[in-house]
Amino acid sequence: MAHKIRFMETILRDGQQSQIATRMPIEDMVPILETLDSCGYESLEVWGGATFDSCLRFLDEDPWERLRTIRSHVKNTKLQMLLRGQNLLGYHNYADDIVESFVKKSVENGIDVLRIFDALNDTRNLTTSIRAAKEAGGEVQAAICYTTSEVHTIRYFVSLVNEMERSGADSICIKDMAGVLTPDVAYELVSEIKNATSLPLELHTHGTAGIAQMTLLKAVEAGADIIDTCMSPLAEGTSQPCSESMAIALEGLGYNTGLDLGPMEEVAKALLPVRDGFLASGVLNPKVLGVDPKALLYKVPGGMLSNLLNQLKEMHIEDRYGEVLAEVPRVRADMGYPPLVTPLSQMVGTQAMMNVISGERYKIVPSEIRDYVHGMYGRPPVSISKEIREKIIGDDEVITCRPADLIEPQMPKLREEISQYARSEEDVLSYALFPEQARDFLGRREDPFYDVPVQEVSVSIDC
Repeated sequence: MAHKIRFMETILRDGQQSQIATRMPIEDMVPILETLDSCGYESLEVWGGATFDSCLRFLDEDPWERLRTIRSHVKNTKLQMLLRGQNLLGYHNYADDIVESFVKKSVENGIDVLRIFDALNDTRNLTTSIRAAKEAGGEVQAAICYTTSEVHTIRYFVSLVNEMERSGADSICIKDMAGVLTPDVAYELVSEIKNATSLPLELHTHGTAGIAQMTLLKAVEAGADIIDTCMSPLAEGTSQPCSESMAIALEGLGYNTGLDLGPMEEVAKALLPVRDGFLASGVLNPKVLGVDPKALLYKVPGGMLSNLLNQLKEMHIEDRYGEVLAEVPRVRADMGYPPLVTPLSQMVGTQAMMNVISGERYKIVPSEIRDYVHGMYGRPPVSISKEIREKIIGDDEVITCRPADLIEPQMPKLREEISQYARSEEDVLSYALFPEQARDFLGRREDPFYDVPVQEVSVSIDC
């Protein structure tokens, strides 16, 4: 019997996040959901990552309603989300009671698999979300954030997998968010992890550097059980390798994918006009469709590239893109070689941009970078030098405990703050993660005059 390779489809989450900055509305998804459900995927990644923020900030959508809508159309395939451990879907650590409630509600609203990671690979930041997911009946996929540095060795990653298995993971993911995992290292890493655990192993990578297909193939040869791919309309470039092409290639090599190309072609055909619309509007920047071998030097993930381009474009300094990219690895080294994944990718990218724009390194330092150097995000892979630490936080102390241990329970206060507009616990959680955006969204939903400016009328009376 042919070895079966299962596929996880990313077009509704990471595929669109990597290429169109997560701007696809639910209206573009609904017509293809039932067909997508019949393709034979192991799971569909539909939520988490930047989708929550984007729904509230740009699309005027309730992210919880989006999840419920998708679940109502997808009856057979598991729904998967990306969760940033103690950061959830936001950009800093939240109190344990917020994490517990958010994970519980995610499962209740339709999520089957929670891919949980920590940006620093600090497993202390995974414990609450893993426990909450198991208690809620969800399937936990713990993810190691792959990156390269003097400390990120094969032994380091295998040790992380062992910690994650002890924490209760049901499967393991190698999350290569920057597309820098080379085929030879992929083969060795997958082989060593498979020797160390019997848990299913999944590989996630990006096509940014042009090597992703080879990397997936070598991972499959080494024993990977599941691979992440994206349907052709939003595949390749900064996204994942093409689902249809990988299925055809692996079937030709004797692997059983379980995929049905018929409905896959229908989905791709339906989404092509959607892709073309984003291309015509400028949301899909052609630069993210190409191959950039320098990604192997910059270690910049696809979603970070598309968002960075959008930011520079909004500031009318798109021509300084190359300068900012070159500054990213320098900032990363200063910060102790954190993996460039959300929220660290945005933080490092913003600091690199500030360094370039201001003309002086660390003249302007965002509060998030200060918090990071204080230890509020967890342990950096490599200690930050005294020189950089003093430049950013002076003589302040650095914490050594699990950051969330310093955060008091917050849900009771949040429920009170948003009680005027919240109908449900889900509404409160939206407010907990993105206070300004959620308040505006919920306010407009509950009060038609919420954001209508007050008109001052002066009346003169002639006597």
